Formats: sequence, structure tokens, C-alpha cells
Amino acid sequence: MVEILQDEWRSSQKRHGWHIGRFVVMPDHVHFFAVADSAAKPMEQFMAKWKEWTAKRITSALQIEPPLWQPRFFDHLLRSSESYAEKWSYVLENPVRARLVPSAAEWPFQGHVHFD
Repeated sequence: MVEILQDEWRSSQKRHGWHIGRFVVMPDHVHFFAVADSAAKPMEQFMAKWKEWTAKRITSALQIEPPLWQPRFFDHLLRSSESYAEKWSYVLENPVRARLVPSAAEWPFQGHVHFD
């Protein structure tokens, strides 16, 4: 499943003008950091299409019934490098807080796409 998400994130720059940075995929949700080009499509449109494409591929691959994603998404505007570091630290520690791994570095479903 993570490979499908990464594949769709890699194409997001060309399709919609959104660059995807770091991400963490959890068993029941996903976090990712994104930056828009100056001519990027609106975030709502990008997210709707990303959910559509990933849902089609994942439900087919896992042979499960839709829906895969909840209808809405939650975004947060980062206003400084301090804010970025704070939010990334919080996201990175998600698997630890969920007791899935003893340290964030051990979580295999994290990385970055277009930049770090």
C-alpha cells in the first residue's frame, strides 16, 4: 500500500503542482507535508484526486470495498521553520505513541518524495 501512495505522490507535482516532502503512513491514517507551486491547483482539488487515485488502486490491490478514505482531510499551515520542525517531530513520533515501534527510526513506512 505504501508503494501506491508514494507512486501517486511522485506524480502529484506534474499532475497538480504539489511537491510532497516527508510522510508517515500509519495503519489507519497518513500524514504528509506538501508545498504548492505558484500555479498549483487548489489543495481541495489535489486531495480529492489523490484520494480517488489511491483508493482505486488500493481497493483493487487489496480486494476490499470502498470507501477507503474519510470524506474530509485536515491541513495545517506551517508558518516557520520552527513550526515545521515541531510538526514533523510530532508526526514522526506517531508510531511510537501508538506503540507500534520503540523508536521512530524503526518505523518502515516513512520517508520523503520530492525533497527532505
